[in-house]
Amino acid sequence: MPDLKHHVILITGANRGQGKAIAMHLADLGASVVVGARDYEKASTVAEEIGSARAYPVKLDVTKEVEWKAAIEDIINQFGKIDVLVNNAGIITRKPFTQLSTEEYVELINVNQLGVFLGMQSVIPFMERQGKGSIVNNVSISAFSPIAHSSAYAASKAAVVAMSKSAAVELGPKGIRVNMIHPGGVDTDMATNGEAVPAYYQSVPLGRIGQPLEIAKAVAFLASDESSYCTGAELVVDGGMTLGNGGNE
Repeated sequence: MPDLKHHVILITGANRGQGKAIAMHLADLGASVVVGARDYEKASTVAEEIGSARAYPVKLDVTKEVEWKAAIEDIINQFGKIDVLVNNAGIITRKPFTQLSTEEYVELINVNQLGVFLGMQSVIPFMERQGKGSIVNNVSISAFSPIAHSSAYAASKAAVVAMSKSAAVELGPKGIRVNMIHPGGVDTDMATNGEAVPAYYQSVPLGRIGQPLEIAKAVAFLASDESSYCTGAELVVDGGMTLGNGGNE
């Protein structure tokens, strides 16, 4: 099990779903987790649930450079360092390609792509001074296996893959690792729209939808020193979904 004691870890979009599960699991592994969210009250609620000794809330709209700067400054003042950034915040719009508006496309790019760019740029100077750091970008299997009605989402995620790999090449000599998680379907409101899990997931090789904790465990590996020789890596956590139908009747 990864040991994250003495690690300071910022998770974006940590007020719900996968982000919340990641924050809770990393705290259980000993990390001091920083709960980032656009809504400070929601971030504070999650931090209180985890425990004030292990979690610290910050207001962070990932599309706003000024909020990134303020959040990182706050973290450095509070902890003196930042060991790991987990870029988890993201949105999805499901619409046919021809019906997607320019505004909707730009919003997806701003949150899913620009937000990751701003986050990486914000933490790199501090990690560089430390001579060590880990960035984990929570991407999606849509980056390489998109489905209908998700063109903008898939485009934003594919861009993050290319950016992550390029950054990994540049930052490796500085002791900073950049890796990616590619979840398939995960049992959160984003995947299910708050409704019952679609029957489709019974047809994937493992016969079920993924759980947020399973993504969190993958993040923990890439955040920790157990993955010390991994950079530019893509860890697929999809129950075999991208392999095709599991043959279930």
